[in-house]
Amino acid sequence: MKTFATAPRAEARLSRPCALCGGRRFEALWDCGGFGFVRCISCGLIQQNPQPLPEAVLARYDAAYRDYEIERQFDYAALEGKTLEDLGIEDLEADLKRRSASRPRVVDAGCATGALLDRLRSRGWDCCGVEPCTEAAAYGRAHFGLDIRPLTLEKASLPAGSFDLVHASQLIEHLNEPGLFLDEARRILAPGGSLILATPNADGFQAHHFGAAWRSAINDHLYLFSLNTLKALLRAHGFEPLRWITWGGWAAGQRPRFLKKPLDWAAKRYGQGDVMAILAVPRT
Repeated sequence: MKTFATAPRAEARLSRPCALCGGRRFEALWDCGGFGFVRCISCGLIQQNPQPLPEAVLARYDAAYRDYEIERQFDYAALEGKTLEDLGIEDLEADLKRRSASRPRVVDAGCATGALLDRLRSRGWDCCGVEPCTEAAAYGRAHFGLDIRPLTLEKASLPAGSFDLVHASQLIEHLNEPGLFLDEARRILAPGGSLILATPNADGFQAHHFGAAWRSAINDHLYLFSLNTLKALLRAHGFEPLRWITWGGWAAGQRPRFLKKPLDWAAKRYGQGDVMAILAVPRT
């Protein structure tokens, strides 16, 4: 499925230190035409630098984004549901039921239309979503009857210690300050709660093969994490990674087509997939 991407435009930009180690020494990595990516010399994190201001980033997610998500919402929800299964959501649910008679609570950050939350509600979860695209949030409230706040997680002021799961798929790479997001996720997690993230894998086969032409090297991705840099960022903000997976070795429609099946298998087997997902818990 084609990734939502906006074209480069004239925007105010600000240079930022590395979001992982705070370093300010970078090497040029990819020139993507109108924007580009650099790599931190100290820790290896890949990011755009300079970056558009947060208000400019949020302005990109409008009615066009809503329409894109509506068209693909059930395909994305099915993929996200499979990711949750691979990371052991059934075991997580069973553990939560053993510890409490109340329904488990989940917040989906960047929930788009809320299609995944609708699936989780059918599994017995109390669901809340945050989605800064006001049009997508309104759609989710109207069509699924979900509690979706038209805000970022950092601005939603959700109660501390109130959720058993914070889920964020294809979100953290869009944030100017991913560490602040992780701090807020940790604050709102209940004891024994979990965080699940999914994001492109900058150390995957496709990233190495395509470079600046990689389908995730787009204007809207401010950071591109490898498994190592994502785990390091999680640990820096009080989380301990427990399980992770990668998938996707050859994009659908990419020629030669006969490579897709063996490369998909190898990418998942050896951690070289195009996308990764990780389950982490707050350190006590």
